[in-house]
Amino acid sequence: VPQLKLYESATAIGIEKRTVAKITRDPVGDNRDDYFLLVDEISCDLDCHGYAGVITKQTPNAELHSIPRIGGFENVEFLKPGYIISVEPNGFTHIIYRPESHNNVIFATGRCNSNCLMCSQPPKDSIETGWLESHLRSIDLINDNPETLGISGGEPTLLGDDLVTILERISSHLPNTSLFMLTNGRQFNDEQYVKKIAAIPGLNLLSAIPLYADVAPIHDYIVQAKGAFDQTAKGLYNMARHKLPVEIRVVLHKQTIPRLLHLMEFIYRNFPFVAHVALMGLENMGYVKKNWELLWIDPVDYQDDLEAAVRYLHYRQMPVSIYNLQLCILKSTLHPFARKSISDFKNIYLEECSHCSVRNDCAGLFKSSETRHSRGIKALLGKSGVTHLKY
Repeated sequence: VPQLKLYESATAIGIEKRTVAKITRDPVGDNRDDYFLLVDEISCDLDCHGYAGVITKQTPNAELHSIPRIGGFENVEFLKPGYIISVEPNGFTHIIYRPESHNNVIFATGRCNSNCLMCSQPPKDSIETGWLESHLRSIDLINDNPETLGISGGEPTLLGDDLVTILERISSHLPNTSLFMLTNGRQFNDEQYVKKIAAIPGLNLLSAIPLYADVAPIHDYIVQAKGAFDQTAKGLYNMARHKLPVEIRVVLHKQTIPRLLHLMEFIYRNFPFVAHVALMGLENMGYVKKNWELLWIDPVDYQDDLEAAVRYLHYRQMPVSIYNLQLCILKSTLHPFARKSISDFKNIYLEECSHCSVRNDCAGLFKSSETRHSRGIKALLGKSGVTHLKY
């Protein structure tokens, strides 16, 4: 399964600022500025006035000065009607929203107040002008009431009150959409900020917050931020106090595995209110590449630790799942807890997976793990031999 293309550089003429609009191939009469018109070729008799821009595969020339246009793509097949995209003045084109996907995410900011050893999206300390306007614009263009929508980054809470504005817009415009946010939760140690979020009418939000150890020095080392453990813990309590649902996430690697069972006990005893605990395989992106020796442990080698952690929470009726790990490397007792969690635009299966009897139930791999993955990857033939943990 090839990785989906979500962006491409092109040539833009007449695009003066980041422009967010929806793709259409059919001419529209009203609200043309909400649309990019996708055509095979730009001609002088084409009625394209009023659109946010015209997109074509061909490279635009200097003619038709009044019409913003984007072209020079390798191909335009990755742009489909209904997609919401952003186009920068330099021609960089990025897909923001795909109606058919369950993995749509608003990339809130590239900034972060942590610098995690295994961050797959390393933070960028850059000036982000016009981002709030773009986020609100993209939300307003969504009209198909998606079941879920994500917010990620960077660290979304660094937007401060702008994040509250975004959440308010989603809650009012998409009242039936379940919203999940990937956040380190450190800003939630400010209870007044949590109160602002909790006060949003009809908000349907689950915040996924990482906790990597039951002791502060290890957690703070992994996220490379002194005091982060205490801030996260206080933030979790503030979220619970104001009835905002929380999921705790633990990335499994050489720094977290040694105290994994201790962490499960710590979560159960101190944060029994969490809605879910996710134990997550490593993604070979970003900082993981340079910290490989510091982080990598083959999942085959920590199966006993993982089973003990899952068993601990499961026996205490605390919801727990395994993300990003393949069924062939998991113990059969862990198969019922494994989820197809890898976003569709990152997901692949290897050649040996084509013969696997449980492929349709398996998470597969990250594209970044195509050549660097567990030695235990293999096709499972016949029944997988699932064994369920018993209470």
